[in-house]
Amino acid sequence: MAAADHTDPASPHVPVLLRPLLAAVAPVSGVWLDGTFGAGGYTRALLDAGADTVIAVDRDPLAFEMAQDWAGEYGDRLVQQPGNFAQMDEYGTDLDGIVLDLGVSSMQLDRAERGFSFMKDGPLDMRMSQEGPTAADIVNSADETALADILYVYGEERASRRIAKAIVRTRQDRPYCTTLELAETIESQLPHARPGQSHPATRSFQALRIAVNEEYNALHRGLMAAERALRPGGQLAVVTFHSIEDRMVKRFLQQRSGGGGRANRYAPELQEDQPQFTMKSRKSIAADEAELAENPRARSARLRVAMRTDAPAGQVEPRSIGMPQTRVRGK
Repeated sequence: MAAADHTDPASPHVPVLLRPLLAAVAPVSGVWLDGTFGAGGYTRALLDAGADTVIAVDRDPLAFEMAQDWAGEYGDRLVQQPGNFAQMDEYGTDLDGIVLDLGVSSMQLDRAERGFSFMKDGPLDMRMSQEGPTAADIVNSADETALADILYVYGEERASRRIAKAIVRTRQDRPYCTTLELAETIESQLPHARPGQSHPATRSFQALRIAVNEEYNALHRGLMAAERALRPGGQLAVVTFHSIEDRMVKRFLQQRSGGGGRANRYAPELQEDQPQFTMKSRKSIAADEAELAENPRARSARLRVAMRTDAPAGQVEPRSIGMPQTRVRGK
């Protein structure tokens, strides 16, 4: 997932890897689906590059509120579709292309009331859809083992057990309600960050956000939905910011392009008689020096692009593409 991007809310969101993405899928035409609409950067670029229509999908109502100022410029070429990209095949079929940017949006991080960031105090929420259980619900109700599991599996936090124990101990006196309350507990269990290092609460907040929004489950379902929604020759472009997400996308495309793939080195190699995708490059695409100078947020971003074949769509097991599994709420 994307690192915190605390830009001026009034400034335009800078889409990461936009230039290489447009180059990889050129020429752009037909009907595309942007499964992570956000601030609209990819959608506008696709429309400007020649897409006849873009179906813009997002589960955050704020995305569509923010688009009101410019959406009218594109008329009926822009179709705004509230929803989760995990169900994108319900919003469009025979698509010419699909774009997914899996980084958390700065428009969410910058609003304290959304509870995504420890940089500003706000309610401990973190829900992209603004529906369902909040981060506070998990922090205040999950047992110590489940909390540690979330922090370790989703956030790769090595001090997960120590942090979980401190959270459970502290919430006995008062439940957690705000982001800074939780950040304070996490900081108390970790060494002070050195210059240039990320905030001590970064990994834990990432883990909770992923758990609240079931992000890895959505990615697994979304990749299969993309396979169903694309026409033969249609293109799938996915931008990731986190090693686990990139691993899931990489293994999915390897399996579906006939390259096999293993959840671990002891697992049997998977074979696909009829590949569903052709990978346009075996290696991921990273930002060049020019983009890094313009947008440091691009440093961890990776782009993978593949083209749909005419083989029938199928199913992919979560574990086979390295989807993390925890013991909370059956995930």
